[in-house]
Amino acid sequence: MLRVRLLEPIIPVSVTHSNLKESALLVRHITLLEALEVSHGVLDLACGSGRNGRYLLGRGLPVVFADIDGEKLASLTAVDVPDPAMMRLWEVDFEQKTNNPLAGKTFDAILIFNYLHRALIDRIKQAVRPGGLVFYETFTEQQRRFGRPSNPNFLLKPGELKSWFETWQIIHCEELERACPPSHVASLVARKP
Repeated sequence: MLRVRLLEPIIPVSVTHSNLKESALLVRHITLLEALEVSHGVLDLACGSGRNGRYLLGRGLPVVFADIDGEKLASLTAVDVPDPAMMRLWEVDFEQKTNNPLAGKTFDAILIFNYLHRALIDRIKQAVRPGGLVFYETFTEQQRRFGRPSNPNFLLKPGELKSWFETWQIIHCEELERACPPSHVASLVARKP
């Protein structure tokens, strides 16, 4: 008699989705955020499942989770937060052509991970208060060697990220290849003058 053993389905893991723990960049520079006088909160822009914002909540920092995917945002309502005022959910399309969703908004810091929409860069810079921070990490053109994303609209050119913040205080900036999972990213932490 032939016996068939059912196996769990294989689910491919992609570095472009929010299935990883908080960013090492954020963990490495968390003291910068903790030292800020926070009055406007931290924006986790295009947050997906909110892995980085959740980490900040755990450190006692108020977070605005912003994403186009309302279902992912809804899943964040299950996050155990001692003070519900520490967390706000904002369903928003940052790629709107006719409207600037960041207009009139101010944040102590903005986190952008694994997301690139070049038309938003100046708006991000304007939305950070003086003395506030940007944490930015996304894929470079060299990412094509490893697979997705491969669309040039979603990949930074060499030195591009740093050039956007050249008038800010650059605290950390690097472009590097990672082994696990294989990827090539540019990362930056900068303080607005």
